[in-house]
Amino acid sequence: MKKETDSALEKVFKQIDASWEEEVDFLQKICQFPSTLGNEGPVQHFIADYLEKEVGLDVTKVIPDPEKLSSHPGYSEADWSYEDRPVVIGEYRPEGEKKGKSVIFQGHIDVVSPEPVSFWKHDPWGAEIVGNKMYGRGTADMKSGVAAMIFALKAVRDAGVKLSSDVIVKTVTEEECTGNGALAAIEAGFKADAALIPEPVLGQKGLTAQVGVIWVKVKVKGLGAHTERADKAVNSIMEGYKMINALLDYEKELNSRERHKDFADHPHPYNVNIGKIHSGDWPSSVPSECIVEARVGFPPGVDPQDVKDELKAYLLAAAEKDEWLKENPPEISFYGFHAEGFSIDPNQELFDILGEAHTAAVNEPLETGSFTATTDARFYNLYYDIPSTCYGPTGDGLHAPNEWVDLDSVKTVTKTYAAFLLKWCGYSN
Repeated sequence: MKKETDSALEKVFKQIDASWEEEVDFLQKICQFPSTLGNEGPVQHFIADYLEKEVGLDVTKVIPDPEKLSSHPGYSEADWSYEDRPVVIGEYRPEGEKKGKSVIFQGHIDVVSPEPVSFWKHDPWGAEIVGNKMYGRGTADMKSGVAAMIFALKAVRDAGVKLSSDVIVKTVTEEECTGNGALAAIEAGFKADAALIPEPVLGQKGLTAQVGVIWVKVKVKGLGAHTERADKAVNSIMEGYKMINALLDYEKELNSRERHKDFADHPHPYNVNIGKIHSGDWPSSVPSECIVEARVGFPPGVDPQDVKDELKAYLLAAAEKDEWLKENPPEISFYGFHAEGFSIDPNQELFDILGEAHTAAVNEPLETGSFTATTDARFYNLYYDIPSTCYGPTGDGLHAPNEWVDLDSVKTVTKTYAAFLLKWCGYSN
């Protein structure tokens, strides 16, 4: 049996090598789509056509419906439209009796803004290759992973190996802000025995824990005026900075508490990021309103609503100490991420088989680790009893200028995923 497995594996690995230029070309094409929030439609339609015509999958498109999803504990509130922003699902079904276990490969195609573009040395939408690196927004996070998971399945099929269980390929929207794309696809019925997500968060390691995340918006009022009366006005920007300081004090409070076991050795696992500030529209006017938006991380096992309640009380208590804010308390609201953290046991079959596949690709044992941000793996682990982890390419510059992915690592992940398919799903020649 081992010789048969080695033979099939060798055949599939050779196919990955033979189709490598095609995989790189596919990655370049999808990275050249500027698929920021609200603009994911064109790349999704491109991928749907590719899955159907080139990989031979049955393709379904799902549009997230906030009304249907809103009662789910993993739903995150959004204030934008889902029109023509589908989640794409491709299905492989085996011929005859199913013998192995089914799996979901899931990657997100939404990317964050590349601004300011002037900071880039390479066109953020150019997917330029220099040496073994491809530069561009989304190359690492995470379109390279999308290419790897698609071409892993394609290589198995092109090598003439017939898998013995279902494989579901999903490209989802809004991993960067709500996760509602992943949630919509699961709620539409696309489930399996396990899920693998080729995020670059730990490179070629298995993810065993991640923090929870919420987004908060703090609206601060001032007393606007012409600059010549600035001494009698109240500048909302200056008042907003008092709320920023309160948010940073809350960050210190979070990190001073007893650490979750998976983050016990991390020096600063729970980050509060001041991500957006908006105020004013004229240099000679004292602004009447300042809006501060932030991202807040917190430990696994904590309800996001409890963090929202605590944070709101904390900010209002800080406002009570200020003469102006006491009489004009900030308006605090939440949107976007309402994401619970998770922690899972690596001593289970998913990690065993992923470890075997990783070793087949790189001849080294699989390592695991935790992540101080969030991924879509939370949905599967927390709400559907579907074990899920992340294992992806290696890169740098995520959410920053000059993002790049190591192309050698993309090939490694492609081979690991192909080996996983053979070992997890079973196959026949």
